[in-house]
Amino acid sequence: MSATTATAAGPAARRAAGRGQLVGTGALLRLALRRDRVVLPLWILVTALLVVSGAGMLEGLYATPAERAAAAASMNADSSMRSLVGPVFGDSVGALVAWRFGVFAAVLAAVMSLVTVVRHTREEEETGRQELLSAAVVGRRAPLTAALLTALTANLLVAAAVTAGLAGRGAAGALALGLAIGGTGMVFGALAAVVAQITESARLAKGATAGLLGLAFALRAAGDSQGSAGVPLPTRLSPLGWAEHVRPYAPEGERWWLLPVLALAAAAGAAAAYALAARRDVGMSFLPASPGPAEGRIATAAGLARRLQRGASAGWAAAFLAAGAVFGGMADGAAGLVGDNAQARGIFERMGGSAGLTDAFLATMAGLFGMIGALYTVASVMRLHGEETSGRAEPVLASAVGRIRWAAGHLVIAFGGSAVLMLLAGTGLWLGHGRDLGPLLAAALVQLPAMWTLGGLAVLLHGALPRAAVAAWGVTGAAVAVGWIGPALDVPRPVLDLSPFGHLPKLPGGAMTWPPVAVLLLVSASLTTAGLVALRRRDVLT
Repeated sequence: MSATTATAAGPAARRAAGRGQLVGTGALLRLALRRDRVVLPLWILVTALLVVSGAGMLEGLYATPAERAAAAASMNADSSMRSLVGPVFGDSVGALVAWRFGVFAAVLAAVMSLVTVVRHTREEEETGRQELLSAAVVGRRAPLTAALLTALTANLLVAAAVTAGLAGRGAAGALALGLAIGGTGMVFGALAAVVAQITESARLAKGATAGLLGLAFALRAAGDSQGSAGVPLPTRLSPLGWAEHVRPYAPEGERWWLLPVLALAAAAGAAAAYALAARRDVGMSFLPASPGPAEGRIATAAGLARRLQRGASAGWAAAFLAAGAVFGGMADGAAGLVGDNAQARGIFERMGGSAGLTDAFLATMAGLFGMIGALYTVASVMRLHGEETSGRAEPVLASAVGRIRWAAGHLVIAFGGSAVLMLLAGTGLWLGHGRDLGPLLAAALVQLPAMWTLGGLAVLLHGALPRAAVAAWGVTGAAVAVGWIGPALDVPRPVLDLSPFGHLPKLPGGAMTWPPVAVLLLVSASLTTAGLVALRRRDVLT
C-alpha cells in the first residue's frame, strides 16, 4: 500500500472505529426510555406545570399593569427576594412568570437530568448490568451516549411544554424561557456524566453533582443580592445565572446569545465525560473507595447506615439552617411585598393561616421546609432499596444481622434525621427573624407527622412491593405539588386534603390541633410497621 493510500485510509478507519464505539446506542436509548417511562413524564409534567400554572396565578394576583409594575419595583428593591428568586426584568405577566418560577424550574430540570444520567451510567456499572451488556454487541461509548440522549430528550420535552403553555403570553419569551430551562438541565446532565466517571458509586455521583448545583444556586443568589446595574461576577459563574439572564419577556428583548453558551457548556461537559470514560475500565473510577477495614462503629448495621448517609445528611442540614436564616430575614418584609393585594394575602393565609401576615409567612416557610424535608425522608428510606438492588445488602444479611436490624439503621437516619433537619430549619428562622425560638421550633416540628407518613409509605412499598418502590417518589412529588401549588391556584379543599401537609395546624400564630397530628403519627407508624413485616417475609432482591 502506498503512503498516500495509507494516509487516506487513516481518517476513514478512525471514523469507522468511532461508529463502532456507538453500536447499540439506539437499543440502549429505547431501554432507558422504557425504564423511565413513569418517572421522566412525571418530572416533565411537574416542571412544566410549575411554570405554566404560575401565569394564571400571577395574573390573578396582579391584574393591572400598575400593580405589576409596583410589585416588580418592590421585589427588585428587596435584596433577600432577589437572592431567592432573582431580579425582575419586566412588568408583564410573562416577565413575572420567568422571575418567579424560572430559577426553580431550572433547578428541577437539573435534578431530573443528573438523576437520569447517573442512573444510566454509574448505577448500571455499580449493579453489574453494564458489564453484562458490554459482553454483547455494544460499543464503548454507547451507554454514555444513550444516557445523555435520554436526558436531552427529557429536557427538550420540558422546553417544548413550557413554550407551548406560555406561547399565548408571547412566543419569543416562551421559547427563550423553555430553552433556558432545558439548557440548564443539560448542563447539569453533562456535569453528572463527568462526575460519574470520577466517583466510584452512584450515590457519590448524585451527591457531588447536587453539590455543584447547590454551589451554582449560591453563586447566583450571592450575585443577585448585590443589585448592581450589570451582571455581578458570581452570577456570571453560575449556569443558573446564565439561564436567568436570557431575560425572557424583557422589554428590551431576550438575550438569545446566552442559549449557545448553555449549549457549549453542555457539549464541553459531554466531551470531558467521553474522554474520561475512554481512560478507565467498566466498573472502575478515578476516585476508588477505601477498602476498609470495618472497625468501631462502622462494624454494626447502624454504623454502616450512618457512614453511607452522613455526607448527604450533613449537606441537607447545612442547607436547612442557611435557608431558614434567609427566610427568617424576609419575614418582616412580607407585608411590604404583599401590600394591599388581597389575593396575595389570601395565598399566604391559605398556606400559613390568618393570624397576621408575618406569622402566615413564617408558617408558609415552615410548611415549605416540611415538604422539601419529605424528599430527604423518602430518599433515606429508599437507600434500603438501593442497597438491596445493588447486591450490597445480601452480604450484610448473610451475617448475623437480621433484616429488621439492617433496615432500622437506615430508618433511624430517615426519621431521626428529618427531625434534626426541622430543628435546624426552625433555628434558622429564629436566627433570621429574631423572635421567640419556641414558636418557630414548634412550627417546624409540627411538619414531621406528614413527612413521616410519606416515609412510612416508602417503607411499605419497599417491603411489600419492592419492584414498585419507585412509586414512593411519585406520591411524594404529588403531595409536595398539591401543598405548594394548590393554595396559589385556590384549588378546592378536598384536593388540598389529599396531601398529608394539608391537615397540619398553621404555626406560628394558629391554634395547635392535636387530633390530625396524632392520626398522621399513627398512620406513619402503621405504614412503617407493615413495611418491616413485609420485608421480613419476602425474598431479597437480586
